[in-house]
Amino acid sequence: MRFTETRCVVDESSKVLQAPARADWLSRLLMNQPSTEDTASSPLKQSHFWIFFLLIALLGIALRVIPSAAFRTVGFDEILYRRYVYMMDGGEQMVPVFQKGGALKGATMTINGSGASAVAPMSEFFLQTQAMPSTECELPPTRFLYIYTSWLWKRIQFGDAPPLEFKELNRKPVDDDRSLDPDHRDPALVSLHNVACAFSVLLLIASGLFAWRMLGQVAALGVLALMAGDPVQLHFSQHALIDGFFMFWALMCLWTTWENLRNPNRLGWLLLHGICLALMVMTKENSFFVYIALAILAVMNRWMKWGQLTPRFLAASVLGPLAGVLILMAIAGGPGQFVEIYKVLVSKAQGLVYAQVTGDGPWYRYLIDLMIVSPIILCLALGGMFRLSGTRKEYSFLCWFVVLSYAIMCNIKYGMNLRYASIWEFSLRVMAFAMIWNMAGYFKRQAFVAVLLTTGLFAYEFRQFQILAMNPANPLYELAPSQTLRLIKVIKDTP
Repeated sequence: MRFTETRCVVDESSKVLQAPARADWLSRLLMNQPSTEDTASSPLKQSHFWIFFLLIALLGIALRVIPSAAFRTVGFDEILYRRYVYMMDGGEQMVPVFQKGGALKGATMTINGSGASAVAPMSEFFLQTQAMPSTECELPPTRFLYIYTSWLWKRIQFGDAPPLEFKELNRKPVDDDRSLDPDHRDPALVSLHNVACAFSVLLLIASGLFAWRMLGQVAALGVLALMAGDPVQLHFSQHALIDGFFMFWALMCLWTTWENLRNPNRLGWLLLHGICLALMVMTKENSFFVYIALAILAVMNRWMKWGQLTPRFLAASVLGPLAGVLILMAIAGGPGQFVEIYKVLVSKAQGLVYAQVTGDGPWYRYLIDLMIVSPIILCLALGGMFRLSGTRKEYSFLCWFVVLSYAIMCNIKYGMNLRYASIWEFSLRVMAFAMIWNMAGYFKRQAFVAVLLTTGLFAYEFRQFQILAMNPANPLYELAPSQTLRLIKVIKDTP
């Protein structure tokens, strides 16, 4: 067999090997020398690129906006977020409190103020009820940004419309008539759901733009397509859950970190970085894991040379989250009450039976969760981490973010859940598409093969969502392995 000689030239700016001469695909396969064409180079015209970007984005938006989930009742988290949204209206209210065993008990209280000014009495109420041994562990009102954004949405769309009666929340869904479902009738639930869906859409668009800025047009379209069919993100968009909302801010912090390393002293990126960090901190306590991982990445930059670390960037990285914490402390009733909320949350969560049953496991628990939901993405991403992370700084940056945050999160006792792992969705799909592009380089028509493989993987991912979340016989709400394994028929209950 005749082999075509290929000479490789090292591009000192990006350290990416370029192969000017192309052998036939079988020769390249036997020589283990796939095409290493930079995904940033693209034959697409600028106008054509944005047309394809828009079409893929519209498909992803449609999958998020059109109601499709089989779970149509109100979940545990949704009841609590709904409660906080109504508490922000202020005045005298009958507030439901979860008791151990799942029962709800009403407590009457008067809230002075509305909106952000209602968070302090909400925090007092949380501490008082959580101090009772009979109450179940509940979500804290310091998940402020999601609750407050949903309250603003409710005020704009519904004004002073009253909530549904509690018995209506437990109404059995009517076949094919979702207009009677609680999240289509209750003002707070509608608003919470709409905010979750809107930020899932923003996350989709931000993912494509981040990939475009980082790796170019080809990667932007590929990653956007894989994110469009992401089963976890589609699940979040169908319910009033905070996780997709939080993931958007986590991705924005990761993006602005990269941009500031690559474009030092750009005032716009510095301001955006500080603002995104503050807003992430004000969204959910899981921001701690993201922030620590980003901080370690900044330290590692000295050796990894991802970009230039400047004093301004360090200042923004400290002042942004500090501002978020100080705002939370102020609206929650002061530092003492703020700290007490998290102490109570941590201690109470350790005794939560549901967390003990579904949130435990060995360090590789997240790998199992990801393998259940997106097995091909995980396999490709792991292959990309070992195969490609040394070829480009962009890949190593994303890989180290996953590794560092994983190392922290897998050590939280009773605190492992696929919903928390959603912060890795973008990074895993970047590495998965990088492997697709790399494998397609074995063929003469690399772009055509990459489109076929990416389209097939998008279809498979959406099929996974259909299996997991669109089964009316076993509607999915919590992404726990005990349920997902049954839905993919690894575990079957005896008749």
